[in-house]
Amino acid sequence: MSGNGRVQTLPPYLAKIPGVVPEHLEATVKNLPTLPGCYLFYDDKGEVIYVGKAVNLRNRVRSYFNPNVWRTSPKTARLVRHIHRIEFVVRGSELEALIQEAELIKKYRPRYNIRLKDDKRYPYLKVTWQDDFPTVVVTRRIERDGAKYYGPYSDAKAVYATRDTLRRMFPFLTCDRVITGQDSRACLYYDIKLCSGPCIGAISRQEYRATIQRLCDFLEGKSDAVMTDLRQRMERAAEALHFERAAEYRDQLRALEHVVEKQRIVNPSGGDQDVIAFAREEGETCVQVLFIRNGKLLGQEYFILDGAEDEDDQSVLDAFIKRFYDEAAYVPQEVILPERLEEASIIESWLRQKRGAAVYLRAPEGEAATGLVELARQNAREQLAVLRAQWREDTLRQEAALRELQEALDLPRLPVRIECYDVSNTQGVAIVGSMVVFVHGTPKKSDYRRFNIRDIQGPNDFESMRQMLHRRFERWKAAQAEPTQPAAPGQRKRDPAWAILPDLIIVDGGKGQLGVALEVLRQFDLTHIVPVVALAKQKEEIFAPGRADSILLPRDAQSLYLVQRIRDEAHRYGLSSHRRQRARIGMASQLDALPGVGPVRRRKLLAAFGTIEGIRAASVEALAEIVPRAVAETIKNQL
Repeated sequence: MSGNGRVQTLPPYLAKIPGVVPEHLEATVKNLPTLPGCYLFYDDKGEVIYVGKAVNLRNRVRSYFNPNVWRTSPKTARLVRHIHRIEFVVRGSELEALIQEAELIKKYRPRYNIRLKDDKRYPYLKVTWQDDFPTVVVTRRIERDGAKYYGPYSDAKAVYATRDTLRRMFPFLTCDRVITGQDSRACLYYDIKLCSGPCIGAISRQEYRATIQRLCDFLEGKSDAVMTDLRQRMERAAEALHFERAAEYRDQLRALEHVVEKQRIVNPSGGDQDVIAFAREEGETCVQVLFIRNGKLLGQEYFILDGAEDEDDQSVLDAFIKRFYDEAAYVPQEVILPERLEEASIIESWLRQKRGAAVYLRAPEGEAATGLVELARQNAREQLAVLRAQWREDTLRQEAALRELQEALDLPRLPVRIECYDVSNTQGVAIVGSMVVFVHGTPKKSDYRRFNIRDIQGPNDFESMRQMLHRRFERWKAAQAEPTQPAAPGQRKRDPAWAILPDLIIVDGGKGQLGVALEVLRQFDLTHIVPVVALAKQKEEIFAPGRADSILLPRDAQSLYLVQRIRDEAHRYGLSSHRRQRARIGMASQLDALPGVGPVRRRKLLAAFGTIEGIRAASVEALAEIVPRAVAETIKNQL
């Protein structure tokens, strides 16, 4: 019985799962070692769907096949249903297993593991301290290159805004000049006080690096020391009658004071802390991190988790800490959590290795720490509420656009899944077809596909489109006939995306492309099942079968914006593949494929610009000095 008096029953699909380890996995589980390590669950397509660690591999893996666990964890029940194969890696200790688990999750990004939304790399501020004249850039990758990294930031706009603020307080270089101090004039940024002018010797290397060190100190929460240093430098410059330099220090000091006013002292004893709390609603989880450095609340960031539904709070905290600090540029001495983690000691050992000093995971003790956790939790709630409202608004807008499109095109059903096809080539060279997929008005990039078009001489968009669509629906047909068992060793793995028919096909082009698409659909007896239209770019006309006139959607219609976005995405995706194909074909072939460019002009162009990239970067005017202007314009448009 459950707490509300209702009998807990297993979902219908669990009736298919035996109360013991399935037969095809029994030998594997039985022979798992009773040692620490990591285990990987694969589905029947050979994809890793879950990675875990264990002190005892055999006991941990066997626990997944306990029906009592399925009753309390629907997510585990769904996972078990898809396990086709199990692999394991033995490690020497639980700590080694934890490190290995993080590496495997980063490598495979399994869909059943809790992970940061989209598993994307978050942006950081990078101070290139290894350079003689360091600068500050935004990066998404941390490397062991001698630079200093600060972050992560959950919002790219926020990190660029922070960089702009820092530049006003601590002017730094942004150009790629070789700094000798002997340049005759500085750039505009020196005049507007966003660069201190080391290129013209306005500031020495030592002074410039001291400025960047103050910038780093400020990012590390040492604002008091930075302000004291600036004040002393200002006074010394004034005493030496260097009034311009004193004024520069004064301006930096004022900008710094303005920013520092917003910082709160939350830990009078100083020290570095991260405070972590989260909010959950209807399967969505938002984690908030407060960054406290030298006792001051410097900032906060939020992170959305995927795969956290049906997981308990301990699992959410445990997974977030591993994902977050695996990528973090800095690990503080103390991490305050809403509750004590069961695996706190092993995670502390791992963080100690990353920090090079002791790290403590603690539940809040005392009024101050409890208040900080509650502040983080409240911010997480508010952020999640804002995001959910945005998601709802976006969903409503997309649904409205789809309904609008259905009505305009007289479609039999809402076009939930739309596939769009485009052909990219340069005078018949490196022909690539692209298929992009939008579901509920948003891109589903996992279903995007490319087609290398073969055995077609010269530019022939109609035949290229025919080949691409024929191959797409041949694969759909094959998917219908495929057996349910997994692919044999050496056989191509089945792709479930081919088995799904779209609610609408959009082909880039006009009536000719539409006719080709209809012919292909007719071959597969799909003309009454899959609607198709063509979108011509010049007037954004839509051509539909059986209509003499084209359809023009209102210029301010959401449905028009949607089909334009889908068409442009197909073009972008195909063009990127086409360019890679051209690069493989070679420089000479690319130039020879252009109308008006023969061997003589090709040699002249390469002599003038050196490389294909140099030709591509040249202006029409520069090209026209080597070849006729009409040819120059062709090169610029097609290369």
